[in-house]
Amino acid sequence: MQKNYIHYLFILVVCWFAFFVNNGSVYEDIMESRNLVTAHEMIEYDNWLVPTMNGELRLEKPPLPTWVAAGIEYLQPDNISLQRAAAGIMATMMAFFLYFLALALSGNRLLALLSALVLATSFNVIMAGRVATWDIYCHSFMLGAIFFFYRGIKSVRTSWANFIWAGVFLGLSFLGKGPVAFYALLLPFLISYICIYRPSLKGKGGPIAVMLLLFIVISFWWPLYLYVFHRETALSVLAKESTAWIERNVRPWYYYWLFFAESGIWALFLLTGLCWPWLKKKVRMRKEYTFAVLWIVVTLVMLSFFPEKKTRYLLPLLIPAAMVVAHYIVYIFMAAKEKTLTAGDRIVFRVNAFIPALIALGMPVAIYLLFYREGEIGLSLLIIVSLLFLLAAYSIFAGGVRIKSMKVFTGVVLLLILVETLLMSRVANMFNNTEIKSIKAVRQIEELQHLPFYYPADEELRIELVYEAGRRILPWDMKSDTTLLNSLPIVLVSGKPASEVLPAGMQEKVNLRLIDVYDNNNRPKTDKKRYSPKFVRYVTILEKK
Repeated sequence: MQKNYIHYLFILVVCWFAFFVNNGSVYEDIMESRNLVTAHEMIEYDNWLVPTMNGELRLEKPPLPTWVAAGIEYLQPDNISLQRAAAGIMATMMAFFLYFLALALSGNRLLALLSALVLATSFNVIMAGRVATWDIYCHSFMLGAIFFFYRGIKSVRTSWANFIWAGVFLGLSFLGKGPVAFYALLLPFLISYICIYRPSLKGKGGPIAVMLLLFIVISFWWPLYLYVFHRETALSVLAKESTAWIERNVRPWYYYWLFFAESGIWALFLLTGLCWPWLKKKVRMRKEYTFAVLWIVVTLVMLSFFPEKKTRYLLPLLIPAAMVVAHYIVYIFMAAKEKTLTAGDRIVFRVNAFIPALIALGMPVAIYLLFYREGEIGLSLLIIVSLLFLLAAYSIFAGGVRIKSMKVFTGVVLLLILVETLLMSRVANMFNNTEIKSIKAVRQIEELQHLPFYYPADEELRIELVYEAGRRILPWDMKSDTTLLNSLPIVLVSGKPASEVLPAGMQEKVNLRLIDVYDNNNRPKTDKKRYSPKFVRYVTILEKK
């Protein structure tokens, strides 16, 4: 039991650095802005059951993560680090659930620990756990459901508690992002598990029925509420989302061929671990290893033949991928201990180790060129940081030479912790627009506090601007709608000066008073690809003459 607590501590420490340290160093992206605007309007307009985004119904996504964000917004308004910390907590939960699942499957604590730590330090998972988006919620809850379901069917006695918890987590996963995790995580797990283990469900019918009932109750009360009270809108959204999966972001079936890169620094370890014909006779836990490999393959195939594709959709694949990497590292550890490694094993492992060692070795040079020479850090900090990276490089390199897989693993994790702690915020500042003039400033202008905001209906309004302004900015069709002139003053947020946007006849009836011109581009003007005039906005008060 004491070993378990030490493992829990290791996982917590690594997750702290992976998901929480410097998590406010980058600007909010479009996905975060959408989610947080919706959460803000839940509080502002008390629309907890029927969410809106900038005044329009937003029913495409179930509301559970938005409720969490709204609760945080209520307690700590405009705290992006805390909003992202909620995603970090879910990512940490995912790491723990994988630990428990791997331990239950294999009975090997070392394998379970390595699986959890590899998952927590995989690139895609780090990114999902550091931003206030909702993918991490549904997959974390689903992994919890899988763990409890597995415990339930493996239990000799009828384990009602495990199936009840499985039903609860299934429901929470659906409330997190609908059927996404059911298709991308649960179904591949079930297919792989049935193929490898041939489980018996004898005597489990009652608990499984309760599990499904709980899932249905928790999952479908909100869609049912919408169907009853907002039927036409709900059906329209359902049709829209159904077609979106096959019409938006359509990519060829081979789009995910670089799937292993989503594991980041573990990519080469993952590719090695996926050499099933080579490793299947070497590893001790052959059935568990084969199951993890098959789980990856099934997930990849199912995601590849789904029309809509984005790299972040590969997040659930990294769960079995972490187990495969752990199996490979445990094999090297045990075989080296028993002196049964072949020459091929040694060569392959050293190649795996030397690449991250070279990365760690090159970090002091990169820090010198990018930060010290530019005056971003002083000499003392350069020396300290360089020594730490050299320590990580030594650990990885020495472990590779001596075939010490735990030493290599520790060095790689240390390398990632150093990057997260020492470089994340500074690297972000390299790409951030230091001359940004955010529209967020309107929150502090007293005379604007009680005025309604509008934008020309024929212009595109980025949702990031709504988030920064902290209020609704509604569309205004100036050519056909003149009724707003009866409720002046109002605020116009436009992409051009108001004098160029307003019809001539309307300008004769109003006074235009420019408040300021704001530039919310996160990237500097020198970044021609990402700098956009859509983020430059003129804020003008329209008053009666």
